[in-house]
Amino acid sequence: MSTTTAAVTVRLGCVADGSGRILFDLPAASAESAESAEGQRLLLRLRPKKGEPEKVLHTLALEPGDDGRLYAALDPEPVLAEGRWDVYLLGAGAERQRLRPGLRDLRALVDGHLRDRRTPLAVRIPYATKDGYFAIRAWLRPVHAEVERVDVSDGSTTVGARLHSDSLAAGATVRLRLRGGGGTVRDLKPLASDDGHGFFFTVDHDALAAARHGVWDIFVQPSPDAPLVRLARLLDDVADRKEVFVYPAVTVDEACLRPYFTVDNDLSLEVRRAV
Repeated sequence: MSTTTAAVTVRLGCVADGSGRILFDLPAASAESAESAEGQRLLLRLRPKKGEPEKVLHTLALEPGDDGRLYAALDPEPVLAEGRWDVYLLGAGAERQRLRPGLRDLRALVDGHLRDRRTPLAVRIPYATKDGYFAIRAWLRPVHAEVERVDVSDGSTTVGARLHSDSLAAGATVRLRLRGGGGTVRDLKPLASDDGHGFFFTVDHDALAAARHGVWDIFVQPSPDAPLVRLARLLDDVADRKEVFVYPAVTVDEACLRPYFTVDNDLSLEVRRAV
């Protein structure tokens, strides 16, 4: 008669600070139950696209603390590539074990949108995946426009945002670009704050409903010769906003309009035929 040993659940805790540093902690008993604690490391793997092999790996040494736990630090450098990073326990025999999330202290990230940031902007948010594993969401943007508020009324949607490490100049433009629309765009004039970093703009629902239906992605162009910057909300503790921040839909004639955050936490505006 054979017996099967159940896999041991290993939970990884962490503390994130405002600089981008993440301190991981692992109960020593959990580590030892998986394998000998000596030589163990954390493995961070950039999740590959479907059908592609994994290419980017990053390992962190686990060191014992005075409290009997094992610790590893992910410093702000090197910068993580944009994407989702799965976290594993890597044993001395190079076998990897997927980790479950323990206590995640992300309080230092909550008000991150209130601080001006240098660019390129590197953001990391630990989170639990849909199937209950520990992962890190990372963004890397050359310039960043942080969405601070979205106000939806019957006739319009007003968006307030802040540009980091750049400011709006004369001729700045907010551009709505129809996804898959062959270059179809609508340009709006933003109103800038005194320091040139904060700005807001208003999308008229009647005007957009009269245009083509589809998803309109939203960008700001800080000056006429500057590249477009995607509007997004990245600077807090929410790794996936799409199902958390849900805005009301507004019906205009035969169209239904709704701002929403994409799977990458970018801001878009959907226009579809009303049911």
